[in-house]
Amino acid sequence: MAAIGVLTLELEMVQSHSLKDKRHWVRGLKDRLRAGFNVAVAEVEDQNLLNRSVVTAVTVSGSRENAAKVLESAERAAAAFLGPNLVSSCIDWLE
Repeated sequence: MAAIGVLTLELEMVQSHSLKDKRHWVRGLKDRLRAGFNVAVAEVEDQNLLNRSVVTAVTVSGSRENAAKVLESAERAAAAFLGPNLVSSCIDWLE
């Protein structure tokens, strides 16, 4: 049975003073995750706020172990890119 994993990343960019500043961080994160881990990525909440965002990455795999490895690696890469801008992250599973 296929495993569907969802990585949710909550961002807070206190130095962001415009949507353009925010877009720099969100687009950079989305591009890195797509290119590096072959996951689907979208900004799903707080699109109109200047300094907050929620981004999700989704992967589908034949095994839960493989999907977990992909999402955990993506989470580490996001943390390295965002630094203190990453407020929280979690991995959920769809049955």
